[in-house]
Amino acid sequence: MKNTAFLNLAVVACLGLFLWWAEGALDGYKIRVLNLIAVNIILALSLNLIYGFTGMFSLGHAGFMAIGAYVCSILIMTPAQKEMLFILQEAYPWVQNCHAPFVVAVIAGGLVAALFGFVIGFPLLRLGDDYLGIATLGFAEIIRIVANNIPRVTNGALGFKGIPDHANLWWTYGWCLLTLYFVVRILNSNTGSVFKAIRDDETAAKAMGINVFNMKLLSFTQGAFFAGVGGALLGSLVNTIDPKMFLFTMTFNVLMIVVTGGLGSITGSIMAGVGITVLLEWLRFVENPITIGDWTMAGIPGMRMVVFSLVLILVILFRREGIMGMRELTWAGIARFMKRGRV
Repeated sequence: MKNTAFLNLAVVACLGLFLWWAEGALDGYKIRVLNLIAVNIILALSLNLIYGFTGMFSLGHAGFMAIGAYVCSILIMTPAQKEMLFILQEAYPWVQNCHAPFVVAVIAGGLVAALFGFVIGFPLLRLGDDYLGIATLGFAEIIRIVANNIPRVTNGALGFKGIPDHANLWWTYGWCLLTLYFVVRILNSNTGSVFKAIRDDETAAKAMGINVFNMKLLSFTQGAFFAGVGGALLGSLVNTIDPKMFLFTMTFNVLMIVVTGGLGSITGSIMAGVGITVLLEWLRFVENPITIGDWTMAGIPGMRMVVFSLVLILVILFRREGIMGMRELTWAGIARFMKRGRV
């Protein structure tokens, strides 16, 4: 146990050194990609907690992200900024005058998203499987439409621009490590074992005396909190948000990471979060004009998502369990692998 804690601290220290180096050595675009990796890992872990570890097929992550992004943005923008932004209609006084530090704003975004998760969880979590997915997808679309139609709170279709860019490498990776720590702790506890029991066989879990509905609601609320945190960080990172940003494709991107990494694998979510974020950025070249000799092909907007969707289909066809399946990369497993390699 002591050795494991020491190795974990050593990895965190190495990550800190890398971030310190990256902050001074890399250009703005590469730093943006590193930040996106951290945010995507947070979102993947939160969805994996709901879907991969508790077995609830949810498609509402874009809604929780929107809530977190709007709450955080309203809190970190100054009253003067908001006065200039709200041109469709004047903001409510409580929207206009509220202001808070970034850490408070991120936590508030997560808490409000968790509150919405708790409220909608009561009716929706009584549904099962595909019905739950459709219902949560509807929730995400409702949040987007409401954001479009309450201009005194969200500035309507114009959204927010010039959001303070507090989400640097230290904030995004700090929240990423905190999310990872929380998810690992809860999954290694009795509560985590109950989540997995519900995922594996809900009927058997009920027969063992588990209050399945309450535990599902707990998992759903916790996942919503970290989805709100991810949305809050994303809003500050991109400096602008509007209702069109939180379409179903945003949930689909997170779902791709979870499925590719492996449902029920924390390690898989981290590996896929890194790989898919980098791959999506690298594939931007297929949307640009391509010239080979005298032949030129015009760029096709959106083609990178077509290519990536084909890659995802191949993963599902030939490795349905994802990169890691339900396995985890542990220090004990690495030690056994190295021992076999020496033998």
